[in-house]
Amino acid sequence: MKCQYMLKRSQMPQEQYAHRSAMQSSEGPQVYKVGIYGWRKRCLYFFVLLLMILILVNLAMTIWILKVMNFTIDGMGNLRITEKGLKLEGDSEFLKPLYAKEIRSRPGNPLYFQSARNVTVNILNEKTKVLTRLVTGPQAVEAHSQKFEVKTTSGKLLFSADDNEVVVGAERLRVLGAEGTVFPKSIETPNVRADPFKELRLESPTRALVMEAPKGIEINAEAGSLEATCRTELRLESKDGEITLDSAKIKLPKLPQGFYSTTGSRQKIYELCVCPNGRLFLSQAGASSTCQINTSVCL
Repeated sequence: MKCQYMLKRSQMPQEQYAHRSAMQSSEGPQVYKVGIYGWRKRCLYFFVLLLMILILVNLAMTIWILKVMNFTIDGMGNLRITEKGLKLEGDSEFLKPLYAKEIRSRPGNPLYFQSARNVTVNILNEKTKVLTRLVTGPQAVEAHSQKFEVKTTSGKLLFSADDNEVVVGAERLRVLGAEGTVFPKSIETPNVRADPFKELRLESPTRALVMEAPKGIEINAEAGSLEATCRTELRLESKDGEITLDSAKIKLPKLPQGFYSTTGSRQKIYELCVCPNGRLFLSQAGASSTCQINTSVCL
C-alpha cells in the first residue's frame, strides 16, 4: 500500500504538466509586447516633432543670415579676401582696435576716417611708449612730437617747428589777416615788404618800435610815400655816421615861427633855426641871420 501511494504521488505532477501542455497547445502561443505605449508614446512623438521644427527653423535662420551677410567663398559682406590681404568695400566700422601693417584706399578714390569725437594716430616704440601723436578733434588738431615738418613733394622744407625755433622755408610768407601779424618779442628778417599795390605798416600800439641793423637800415618806397608817426618822440640817431635826407623838397609844416619885420614889405622867405636843445623853428629871413632875435621860441 505504501508503495502504491508513492507511485500515485509521483504520477500526479506528470499528469498536471501534461494537462497544462494540452491546454496551452489548444489556446495557441502567447505573445509578450515590448515598447512604449500610452501617454509616453504620445509625448515621444511630440518631442520628435518639436525637434524637427526647431531644426527647420534653425536651418532657415542660418540660410537667411548667410543671405543677408552676403557670405561667399571669397569673403563676407563688404569684406573680401584677396591675395594681397583683406579688401573692404563701402563704409566700415570697427568697435575694437584694428591692427594692420598698411591701410589704403582703392586706386583713384580717397580714404576717409570718420569719428563722432576724435581720430588719434599714435606711434609707439618697443616699450609701447607714445613717441608721436596726432589728434584731430572737434576743437583743434594737435600734433605731439619732438619736431614738426612740412615739406613739398620734391623734399623742400616749407615749415618746421621744435623747442628751439620755428623755420619757414617758403620764398614768401604772406599774412592775410585784417589785423596783420603780432610779434610779442623781436623778429629777425633780411627783408620786410608788402604785396604789390599794397601798403606796408609797421606799428606798435602800446610800446616802442625799434629797428636795429649792424650795417644799416634802408627804407624804400618806390611808388608811394613814406610816413612815420608817433605819439611822443621820433628819434633818428647815428652813432658813428650821419643822417642824410636826400630829397628835392623837405617840408616841416608845423614848426613854430619867429616873426621879424623890416621897414620894407614882409617877405615870405624863412630861415631854419636850431635851438641849443635841438628844437627846430622858422624865422623870417633878413639881411643877416634872425635866429638870435627869436631865441624866445626855444624856451
